[in-house]
Amino acid sequence: MSSESSARQKIRAATHRPGRFPRASAGMLIWLTIVWMLLWGEVSTGNVLAGFGLALLITTITPLPFTTFDGRFRPRALAGLVAHFALDIIQASWQISTFVLRGKIPRGAVIRVQTRSHSDIFLTATAGMVSLVPGSVAVEAHRTTGTLYIHVFDVELAGGLAAAHAAALRQEERILRAFASHDQLVDAGYVPGWRMGGRLPVPYAPAAGEENS
Repeated sequence: MSSESSARQKIRAATHRPGRFPRASAGMLIWLTIVWMLLWGEVSTGNVLAGFGLALLITTITPLPFTTFDGRFRPRALAGLVAHFALDIIQASWQISTFVLRGKIPRGAVIRVQTRSHSDIFLTATAGMVSLVPGSVAVEAHRTTGTLYIHVFDVELAGGLAAAHAAALRQEERILRAFASHDQLVDAGYVPGWRMGGRLPVPYAPAAGEENS
């Protein structure tokens, strides 16, 4: 066997990913099922089974590209993420319902949000959770630049363009606080930990010996 043929076989063996079912992780399937139930607004056996079946179908027909995840689970930050997300949905639903019943004409806008994380996973999660809150929809996401383009239902209802921009970044920070690793939080410019609001100075340079702590 020639050295070229042997090299080809080694490359094929290293890059080939054998088919498996399901193609998505358990966490991804559970997340997609939860999203389905949130869209229906009802928790029932039928919705859970339908959501899980749809998640299996979607991830089998159009599997997501392989990406590594080196995160950390923080229960207190996750509790805050879920509580704020539920409150945002309730508050936005009430505001939009009142707005429509009053017969007002919405003045929408598309804002550009430069996310602080450099992970496709957190970019996707931020876009998904922003879109699930009534009144805001992520219309485009650029993975190379980490940029989200979000359509706002009504600028005044959102508190202004700056407030809508800040709300998207707070959503991203809550996700990062719940699941990002120490290094990922530092890379995004946040003080590591579960508490919100801690920003590192810019430019940030770790003190001697801090890099490996």
